[in-house]
Amino acid sequence: MEHIRKNWLDLAERIARAAERVGRTADAVEVVAVSKTRSAQEVEAACRCGLRLLGENRVRETANKKALVGEEAAWHLIGHLQSNKAGKAVELFDMVQSVDRLSLAHALARRAAAAGRRLDILVQVNTADSESQSGAAPEEAVNLVGQIAELPSLQVRGLMTIGAHATDEALVRASFARLRLLREDIITADLAVRMDYLSMGMSGDFEWAIAEGANLLRLGTAIFGARDGAG
Repeated sequence: MEHIRKNWLDLAERIARAAERVGRTADAVEVVAVSKTRSAQEVEAACRCGLRLLGENRVRETANKKALVGEEAAWHLIGHLQSNKAGKAVELFDMVQSVDRLSLAHALARRAAAAGRRLDILVQVNTADSESQSGAAPEEAVNLVGQIAELPSLQVRGLMTIGAHATDEALVRASFARLRLLREDIITADLAVRMDYLSMGMSGDFEWAIAEGANLLRLGTAIFGARDGAG
């Protein structure tokens, strides 16, 4: 697992440089190690590097893996969640980053209330206007956040998006900038939420995301390397 340590050291330097270029500091940017499809041993190696936020896409995979990971970490759900799996998500995750509709928020709130906890969430917005991506429409995001804010068992902590699937820097950065501007709109609206996080940027575009204000990156391949069988 030495490659994970080396990858992280290189990655931490890249994050620091990207932050410095726009007048930010590296300690203002947190990293979620995207551990989906990775083994418990790989996850533990990442945790030993100091990475304590883990991102998973699927409830069932997380349930199996979490029981095998001996290192302490916070688990984030970053993939699409079906409402009928809300109960298990509340049981497994410290934060759900992918809340993209009011019906899901209600399902999570009911399950969180039954469990006697308040669940941290991010509202996912489809800032790239992509039919292949989940997320609330940008023009509906402020209203959705306001409605979720009324659910006492959920705590909105910020917003999440996936950058445009493109190699054009201007296009990708525009999708990140759109999320940043939505965050500002929500703050101006003075809703009962916390806009602590802008979760945006993955292994191929995180430096652009940092330039647009990201403070929560979701990085998998850059930490763990290419998956088995990947080109």
